Amino acid sequence: MNCLPPLWKWVFDMEFQHKSVLLRESIEGLDVKPGGVYIDCTTGGGGHSLEIAARLGLAGTLFCFDQDSEAIEAAKKRLSEYSPIFVTRNFAEMGEVLAEYGVNKADGILMDLGVSSYQLDNRERGFSYHDDAPLDMRMSGEGESARDVVNEYGDNELIRILRLYGEEKYAVSIAKGITMAREIAPIETTSQLAEIIKSHVPMKARKEKNPCRKTFQAIRIEVNRELEVLEKGIASGFELLSHGGRMAVITFHSLEDRIVKNAFREYCTGCTCPPDFPVCVCGKKPRAVLVNKKPIEADEKELEENPRSRSAKLRILEKL
Repeated sequence: MNCLPPLWKWVFDMEFQHKSVLLRESIEGLDVKPGGVYIDCTTGGGGHSLEIAARLGLAGTLFCFDQDSEAIEAAKKRLSEYSPIFVTRNFAEMGEVLAEYGVNKADGILMDLGVSSYQLDNRERGFSYHDDAPLDMRMSGEGESARDVVNEYGDNELIRILRLYGEEKYAVSIAKGITMAREIAPIETTSQLAEIIKSHVPMKARKEKNPCRKTFQAIRIEVNRELEVLEKGIASGFELLSHGGRMAVITFHSLEDRIVKNAFREYCTGCTCPPDFPVCVCGKKPRAVLVNKKPIEADEKELEENPRSRSAKLRILEKL
């Protein structure tokens, strides 16, 4: 008798193996209540969703969002013994989606931002500067691609996104390199773009770290409108939260973390009257409290097992 697993199982495991970052800390931070309503905004391979579903029980409801249809299919297999609601849409639309299901409140919302291990490792998606692949970087597979940005944006627009989203100090030189190269022929692949970047930064920068990281990050953020989506998602999600509900957000770079930190601070801030006012006249009261005063980061064990967790920061708030 052949007791080897079927071929599809091997393929699935290889393609969608993904270590969820800060898994224990984020799930504990959500304080999942059996029978509650929860939203996983970035389901990916389903690691966080699986832990939430296991704690919810049969009376609970879990919405699993991901605009990547391949991720949704992977999560469906991983959560096959549960019955979450899978939504192949951007999490910024969570308010509209829940309304379609007659739901107007949620007890917990989780956002695990950034690119999943599967997307990075799947060379055909064009997220990585380590492989030669078509310039894509679309999480949804639809709309404007990295190729469009690289070949159609003007000098000033390229400089803007490289500085704003990549915090790239060689933005001017890299942007000029891109525009000069595409005058000869369109830039079609990740390796072509990587070579252009490397040839337009100083030798010292090439030796310190891979000089492509910031530019690729900037283009990916532009393609997927990641920061706009995050701002809208936090605002929409906070309004959905019930009293005592929690929002947990895992970020992977300073731009994301700054948005989360500032939004959470605003929700947690009360009176803004000048200190010398005898009584409050603004009437503003805090709408939430921080569960953790400082961001939670991966411990040494997780850093050793999953190097991609090194830049992760987890922030959690509870609505009053």
